[in-house]
Amino acid sequence: MGLLCAVSFTRHGRLYYFDPGGFAPRVGDKVLVPTDDGPEVAECVWAGQWVDVEAAGFPTLAGMAGAAEVARDDALRTVKARTRVAAKRLIREHELPMKVVAVDAVLDDADAPARSTVYFTAPHRVDFRALVRDLGATLRTRVELRQLSARDEARVQGGIGSCGRDLCCSTFLKDFEPVSIRMAKDQDLPLNPMRISGACGRLMCCLKYEHPLYTDFLATAPAVGEQVETPDGPGRVVGRNVPSDTVTVRLDDGGRRCACSKASVCGSRTAYAGSAAADGPVGGGLS
Repeated sequence: MGLLCAVSFTRHGRLYYFDPGGFAPRVGDKVLVPTDDGPEVAECVWAGQWVDVEAAGFPTLAGMAGAAEVARDDALRTVKARTRVAAKRLIREHELPMKVVAVDAVLDDADAPARSTVYFTAPHRVDFRALVRDLGATLRTRVELRQLSARDEARVQGGIGSCGRDLCCSTFLKDFEPVSIRMAKDQDLPLNPMRISGACGRLMCCLKYEHPLYTDFLATAPAVGEQVETPDGPGRVVGRNVPSDTVTVRLDDGGRRCACSKASVCGSRTAYAGSAAADGPVGGGLS
């Protein structure tokens, strides 16, 4: 058991979980969270609650934000807004195929901008050296431009997936694991890019979640068209359902179909040619 709270740097933004330590923030309170650039202000969106995980692996809040920290955070947000507006204007003037995705900034001790970072996307590599010079002269600070991939863009911007929930990459997913079209094939999903692509336009990361389950099932379950013995009698496999760990069998006595658990079916490994084609395509994926 551990005590955790959740904070967000932007409204409806990504949640970050912290150990409240000796503090008791309530929903809506401004708190200080440790970052690589020092403590930053965030809003508590989930008060401290006891959860079924150990809090030892989570960072601890740096404290509650006072009036000075809140004023500094307001100044930081103003700098970010000015940087975004200036970057978009200069991109149009330079006629560059770039799209500003996010802006980050660091203030010095006098609450003046010390460094600004502009994150952007582009269809290809862009020569933005002239843009950096003009942007630095306009903002009077050091400016960095970093190009993001399609997956990183979705992580930064956030959104709602086809499942109706927040994008995995913008909530809990830390690292992107490789996803291949083979995972969609193993799960008998339609190979339609509109059905298996995420908000980033790439294959959905969630295809990776259940793939080991499908791999284990396909390695041990009888194949479609295989003669098997079931508790209701002999028959041939005409379908498989991985989520329910069952196979659909057409019994030899009258063609009646029944769903049997994989453990209760004994295959004889005498699949006949053309049985799958005669039965037509059988969906064994998500139901």
